[in-house]
Amino acid sequence: MKNVLVIYYSQSGQLETIARNIAKPFLDSEKINVVFHEIKMEQSFPFPWNNDAFFNAFPESFLQIPAPIKPIPNEIMEMKFDLILLNYQVWYLTPSIPVNSLLKSPEAKILFKDTPVVTINGSRNMWFMAQEKVKVLLKQNNALLKGNVALVDRVGNLISVITIVEWMFSGVKKRYLGIFPLPGVSDKDIRESTKFGEVILAGFNENDLDNLQTKLVAINAVKVSSYLIRVDKTANKIFSKWSNFIITKRESRKFWTKIFKVYLILAIWVVSPIVYILHVLTYPLKIKKIKQELEYYKGVN
Repeated sequence: MKNVLVIYYSQSGQLETIARNIAKPFLDSEKINVVFHEIKMEQSFPFPWNNDAFFNAFPESFLQIPAPIKPIPNEIMEMKFDLILLNYQVWYLTPSIPVNSLLKSPEAKILFKDTPVVTINGSRNMWFMAQEKVKVLLKQNNALLKGNVALVDRVGNLISVITIVEWMFSGVKKRYLGIFPLPGVSDKDIRESTKFGEVILAGFNENDLDNLQTKLVAINAVKVSSYLIRVDKTANKIFSKWSNFIITKRESRKFWTKIFKVYLILAIWVVSPIVYILHVLTYPLKIKKIKQELEYYKGVN
């Protein structure tokens, strides 16, 4: 009997649904014992978010400062796993505080050591730099990254900002004003994500996880946008400056997070379109580099 661990942290329930759908083929196998672990925080984050809590989470999130998590059950810690399916969300272009906290915990060094891992993220659209950060954390835990699945909101960048923000602050997944598309990963993509689980299971049963990512890419488990990569990288540089500045402002932190909020709104609606225009204008000059970049982010190396 082989053991598979499915890890997730989900506020709205979307990521948990994704985690269970992708794990479904494993659950249907009589030769595999599947264990689910939901990361739980000592101090939980609100959902729906309120304005102060959402922006106050920015510095620690981006700087990857861990927060206390509740202990992982002994029965999990005492079990040797043959595969880990690590499901995570992206907060401020970084793996969420709960997932980051788990990966930086002493328990992670035991759980992940020499264990094959497939990362699965459900995000708005920019997951590239967050995945790079997850790679570093997995390497520090001596884990063996074998595959990656990225499920994203398919609507346009600026439209998804509106719909996701409405969802996060209302807690209700609905068509904003009755005209906008539903926020988050589409129900269709979530339902069909079971196919990724089938491919992962096949590689797992055949002891051939080294070729897994190629097979996942072939069925569209990862779609990469050169424009969004550029936005992600640019925003990471900006967020680095803001987070390092705000984290030092103890008495005036609340004030500066409000200033950051205003800046973020302006950046999304002014800077992002400028980046897009520059990307289109310079694209012909960087085709070779862009192609190499696209191939890199499709992979797991």
